[in-house]
Amino acid sequence: MPDTVTLKGNPVKVAGTEVKAGAAAPDATLSVNLKDTVTISSFKGKKLVLAVVPSLDTPVCDLEAQRFNKEAASLGDNTVVAVVSMDLPPAQARWCGANSATNIKTFSDHRLRDFGQKYGVYLPDLGIMCRAVFVIDETGTVKYAEYVPEIADQPNFEAALAALKA
Repeated sequence: MPDTVTLKGNPVKVAGTEVKAGAAAPDATLSVNLKDTVTISSFKGKKLVLAVVPSLDTPVCDLEAQRFNKEAASLGDNTVVAVVSMDLPPAQARWCGANSATNIKTFSDHRLRDFGQKYGVYLPDLGIMCRAVFVIDETGTVKYAEYVPEIADQPNFEAALAALKA
């Protein structure tokens, strides 16, 4: 995990614990909607892609989430693709409806702020998360971890998908 990432070239402090490939995936709790939560460990037995974005209502995040939604259509029932942000669950649901995003799940860290710290993606000065992708296998082991150095850039989709299929 970098100490900082950049947002349009300007450094932004990153907080939390770095997650590395080969390690056990930290168990964090995320909001599904305004009252229900889900834990990372509840996906054990399935492959899990966690695409972390600052906000679905920005052009780069919108494109990333749409790309993962498209890719998720062909990954099979044993794979869950989740987009994680600080957006409130109703905003995430609105975005999914407006973009026919039916192949991904959206989870929010807005209320609990557990995931951002445990995955080293929280940007305390902005109150959002940096862009990152984590691929977790059926046993709960991290197979791929990418912290995107410039928030305005897309992640390496090909590397994440290759790790998922390996």
